[in-house]
Amino acid sequence: MSLNDCRLITLPKITNPKGNLTFIEGDDHIPFSIQRVYYLYDVPSGAERGGHAHKALQQLIIAASGSFDITLDDGRQKRTWHMNRPHIGLYVPNMIWREIDNFSSGCVLLVLASHHYDESDYYRDYASFQAAINNQSS
Repeated sequence: MSLNDCRLITLPKITNPKGNLTFIEGDDHIPFSIQRVYYLYDVPSGAERGGHAHKALQQLIIAASGSFDITLDDGRQKRTWHMNRPHIGLYVPNMIWREIDNFSSGCVLLVLASHHYDESDYYRDYASFQAAINNQSS
């Protein structure tokens, strides 16, 4: 995978004077079936999250409330997105390192994942991730 496979996905948005509604259907709005949903909140000022990559898992990452910055790295190049709209998600395929910071006060980061939690799916050490990328390239 490369950063070229990462992309913003605009989700359906139903506008109503009483409040907007956005919905997400796996295998329709996003390129995988949703197996797990989790969210980060009450992240302390100055904290960083992420610092890992997944061997197989794909994700859609959304700023459900507030904002944050996410830097994605495919082992060759890096790119940062500022996420701040609840109807736009960032698709992150497998084998992409992610680091998340600059959380606004009250931020809620929502993640839709293609697999259940599995610790063996993680690269938590950047050098190990880099070695795996290099092995795939050769």
